[in-house]
Amino acid sequence: MARVSQEHLDARRRQILDGAARCFARTGFHASSMQDVLAEVGLSAGAVYRYFRGKEELIAAIASEAFAAIRSAFEEASRATPPPTPDVLLGAVLRLFLEERIAGADRQAFARLIIQVWTETLRNEELAGTLTEGYDGMRAAWTTLVTAYRENGLMVADVPADHVARTLIATAQGFIAQQALFGDVSVDVLEGGLRGLMSMSGSPDAESSR
Repeated sequence: MARVSQEHLDARRRQILDGAARCFARTGFHASSMQDVLAEVGLSAGAVYRYFRGKEELIAAIASEAFAAIRSAFEEASRATPPPTPDVLLGAVLRLFLEERIAGADRQAFARLIIQVWTETLRNEELAGTLTEGYDGMRAAWTTLVTAYRENGLMVADVPADHVARTLIATAQGFIAQQALFGDVSVDVLEGGLRGLMSMSGSPDAESSR
């Protein structure tokens, strides 16, 4: 019997994860059954269970891959001279995450899936570990970028790098929450808002503020 190539195995795994993400985004994680996933993917139960034992493993793999893609984008950005500013970088990452990552997935539905993943961590310790690892990785990546900003004269050095990192992560999380709750939230709005905040030159002195 001919051996199956690694390229074929990787492509099949990608097919399963993309189909599961579309299914969960459209129907909801808890409302989706494995039969729903199989129908979306167009594969037999045996073909899918060869890779994943159930929905929990699928959602953990989707989350893990998303964090890996984000970390890769941040690491590439930190090597640029000068590094892209937060508005440019966050815009690029969110477009990748919400608009390009899962072909055929509605943007608002996928944002709602992200919220479901966050809440699922309250009952799923394995998924909570994946999310914590991803969050810590993003904090470290942003901290590296803040260092690069300072070395290139783009940011003052009087705010701890981790404070900046956590604030920018919160900005991205808030944008995703807005997209999930209200829809029709353009990434352009986030980029423009950040540029506006970045354009502030500092607080007025006490005399001019009276």
